[in-house]
Amino acid sequence: MEITRMSFFGNSNIGVYAYTNSKMLVLPPGIGSSDQREMIEVLKVKGIIESRIAGTVLNGVFIAGNDSAIILPRIIFDDELGSLRKQIREQGIDIVHYVSGSRFTALGNLLVCNNKGCIASTLFERDVVRDLSSVLGVEIVQLPLLNLEIPGSLLVVNDQGGVVHPDASDGDLKTIEEILKVRVERATVNAGIPFVKSGLLANNHGIIVGGNTTGPEILRIRKGFGGGE
Repeated sequence: MEITRMSFFGNSNIGVYAYTNSKMLVLPPGIGSSDQREMIEVLKVKGIIESRIAGTVLNGVFIAGNDSAIILPRIIFDDELGSLRKQIREQGIDIVHYVSGSRFTALGNLLVCNNKGCIASTLFERDVVRDLSSVLGVEIVQLPLLNLEIPGSLLVVNDQGGVVHPDASDGDLKTIEEILKVRVERATVNAGIPFVKSGLLANNHGIIVGGNTTGPEILRIRKGFGGGE
């Protein structure tokens, strides 16, 4: 699995700005064409969608999902939603785009999903979780990780493996394996940041890490995603 370093707008917190699954990559406007080409090569996505969410460039904070659907927050502007839909259609990307009715909008921080399962914050309303499970096509389990309500910030997975906050307990790792059906490694990004989502993009084809991520961190991340010791 190919892995590369990258920063956006001179910032290594790439997971805050972007969202990816194995079909598409959602970037804020302004990322250079050479960087876009490199990301397509590494992640092997069918297309790149350029969008803002609620007038911000924080796509990674607001978007969650898997290869069946992307989940968008209720605060997305109508013109942003229209543009996103148009780009998905024009690029022939086969994916559902669903706007959640939850009052909680930082979906990328509150949900972590692959094509096998999903862990959601217990903050979510039960009817919202039921609807999201139907859209994503996987069972959703609501629970805290590390006694925190932000599983999407603590954990990044694909269908082969993943990485989690270094303070995760053995019990947390067992829970993740049972729900998402992958084994994960404890890791950090960007020279010691424990909230791995902030500096990491991964799908079933490749991995992009923040520009400050060290060599030893990359080795641990590669191992977590099944890339060897």
